[in-house]
Amino acid sequence: MQNLSSWKHARCKAVGAALLGVVGFGSSAAQAWNDPPSTIATTIDVRSEDLLVRPPVGNWPSYNGDYSGRRYSGLSEINADNVAKLRAEWVFHAHNSRRLEVTPVVVNGMMFVTDANDAAALDARTGRLVWRHSWPISEGLIDDAAGHINRGVAVWRNRVYMETDNAHLLCMDARSGNLIWDVAYANWNKNYGATSAPLVVKDKVLVGTSGGDDGVRGFVAAYDAITGKLAWRFWTIPAPGEFGSESWPGKLYLHGGGTTWMPGTYDPELDTIYWGTSNPAPDFEGEVRPGDDLYTDCVLALDPDTGKLKWYFQFTPHDLFDYDAVETPLLIDAVYQGAPRKLLVQANRNGFVYVLDRTTGKFLSATRFVENLNWAKGIDAAGRPIVTGTKPTAAGTRLCPGFAGATNWFAPSYDESTHTVYVIALEECEAYYFKSEVFQEGHGYYSTGVKHIPGEISQKVLVAYSLDTGSIAWKCPQAGAGRSSGGTMATAGGLVFFGDDAGSFEAVEARSGKPLWHLNMGQSISASPMSYAIAGKQFVAIAAGSDVFSFTLP
Repeated sequence: MQNLSSWKHARCKAVGAALLGVVGFGSSAAQAWNDPPSTIATTIDVRSEDLLVRPPVGNWPSYNGDYSGRRYSGLSEINADNVAKLRAEWVFHAHNSRRLEVTPVVVNGMMFVTDANDAAALDARTGRLVWRHSWPISEGLIDDAAGHINRGVAVWRNRVYMETDNAHLLCMDARSGNLIWDVAYANWNKNYGATSAPLVVKDKVLVGTSGGDDGVRGFVAAYDAITGKLAWRFWTIPAPGEFGSESWPGKLYLHGGGTTWMPGTYDPELDTIYWGTSNPAPDFEGEVRPGDDLYTDCVLALDPDTGKLKWYFQFTPHDLFDYDAVETPLLIDAVYQGAPRKLLVQANRNGFVYVLDRTTGKFLSATRFVENLNWAKGIDAAGRPIVTGTKPTAAGTRLCPGFAGATNWFAPSYDESTHTVYVIALEECEAYYFKSEVFQEGHGYYSTGVKHIPGEISQKVLVAYSLDTGSIAWKCPQAGAGRSSGGTMATAGGLVFFGDDAGSFEAVEARSGKPLWHLNMGQSISASPMSYAIAGKQFVAIAAGSDVFSFTLP
């Protein structure tokens, strides 16, 4: 008679093989669920051409769903007529993080999530754990990296890639979670960290770092997806003698910031990567870094094969307010101002929505999307801000938007049918202070900081920006303290899903902002939603607090 515990172990292995046994995107997820385990191959094969599919439908194969960054799902089973019936199907609890910021990745019924330095594969239909890969949480980190935040994975062929809190790139077997290789890609300055999901383009894994407030030198790096060998590195702070180096006297270029702590987007037709950079360091002291401080607060257009810079656009030259430009650059093809164009649209932390020609980087327009804004009067015809001269002082200066920005890393989205961008905005002003500091490894490099102003109100607002009119279509103010970080997703069902500031997962009508459904999660939401399908059934998932929730119709 077979030992019961041995039988149970064997059965679990067999079921795991069935879940992982879908070959490529062309295989049938429904067939995988119905066939006996012995008939299913045991590989996942996400090909480069599979990552080019847009919009995503049954799968959500990368952080933003597809390379465009638009967070638009082609699924429409859940729509305005039936979303009120949406219910939680399962919940997965993360054991080592109280604040998940992950967006799940789903490939043919398999979901990949991260919490701190751990990666896990789940049955996307039930939430059952298939495997977990654990990596020790690092000690001695500072600032963002010390929070051990991880926003997700990239998947290519039968491999899963993840960044760790101390800026290692891990490559794991998608079938088992076993480690294939580990590369430390920023280990020469202890102030580096990483919080992002990687981006796979062709046969390379692209990564960036956090630490822009801590005196590091920013970069985007590409590694061979098979071997882990460095392919190229683009430094965002120019070295002495390079273009833009006049802003970085002496050795300040080694501590100039400009980090790349969110994944970029990619246009396969133009064969160009678009990647945002963070603020300069020190944050609030401009005298030591004269000029525009390239390439901080920029979107960079890079060649994915070589890392060569094609063009750049700087949103906030000589930034004194910590207005990172790492917000997702949305790639949209549309008729704009009477002509068909390849556009790049970004709702920037500085309070303006920018529209650029992504072929050339030419500035087309900028529209203010928050009420509270006093650092600039507007944007001129060349795309440069018309600054007011307001800046941090020793006594403190009221500045709007505040330190968290008019928006931040949480995902915007774009609906193809409404030609509308949806973004979570923050109405907030804070007191900015300045006091000169000297860089020290293991410490922040802000040159002082910010404080809440008594009596000032902080409020999150869901904002809809119309690409057709170049203006704000509608706003949906939220209740709460203004401290959540929930992002958005638009769907072919005419909906916009988002995590609101009161701790609810919510759906509104895409054209009007009319509330249609919500569920209080009992936890603050600091993540962005996604959608996937199994055997034709649509699911919507989001992380809240320490849990990942998946919803579907009855």
